[in-house]
Amino acid sequence: MEIRYITSTDNKMTISKIYAESWKYAYKGMIPQAYLDSISEEQWVANLGNSDRKTIICIDNGIIVGTSSFSASRLERFAGWGEIISIYLLPDYMGKGYGKKLIEYAVSELKKLGYNDIFLWVLEENIRAKKFYEKVGFIPTHDYFNDHIGGKEVKEIRYIYKENENKRHGI
Repeated sequence: MEIRYITSTDNKMTISKIYAESWKYAYKGMIPQAYLDSISEEQWVANLGNSDRKTIICIDNGIIVGTSSFSASRLERFAGWGEIISIYLLPDYMGKGYGKKLIEYAVSELKKLGYNDIFLWVLEENIRAKKFYEKVGFIPTHDYFNDHIGGKEVKEIRYIYKENENKRHGI
């Protein structure tokens, strides 16, 4: 397994397809199915060129199987914080340790950029993701925001990274 930053030679369509497949799998039952069905494979291509964020990929046997993007907080009220914007894997690679390696790499890179405080957002209904984030050292806060995805109101909870949690879990 290799984790590295995307380069100009990486196929952005392949990376965008990971987002699409992951959304359709991970958010089934949480986001209206009609919306999930409408997601195109190229939907995230434009975001992959966003200079305000860093994007990494996870490669296994020459195949890009996962991706994560991170940056300075996109919200002014969390100025000075690093934010993990996304972490997505192809469904066949979920639950096999790839996500853990991706998030560890993203946290490490944010720390190199000078962010000691790191957070991410997770859908309140996404029990699997919440368990994963808690296992790798993130804890939920009371911060949340209401969002609309596919015509459904959803609540996103802010999780913050706690270094001591990682040390306690041997990460």
